[in-house]
Amino acid sequence: MIDRERAIELARQVAVERGWAFAEPLEVLQRKGWFGRPGRFEIETNAGSKGTKARFVIDADSGAVLSAGYIPR
Repeated sequence: MIDRERAIELARQVAVERGWAFAEPLEVLQRKGWFGRPGRFEIETNAGSKGTKARFVIDADSGAVLSAGYIPR
């Protein structure tokens, strides 16, 4: 099981690898899994603001990046 800080670090690594901006403030939600499914972290950069955003979904058990998206505006 990874913690919030590790999830942010993993998301930041993916952003750097892909050449994406990783702007603060961050919104980090931890969702618990239902019926034995793993939980996940949902991370959004530049939260609550207009402009460039990146969004990541990270498996809370393994740390695998389940999805990543970017809006370059």
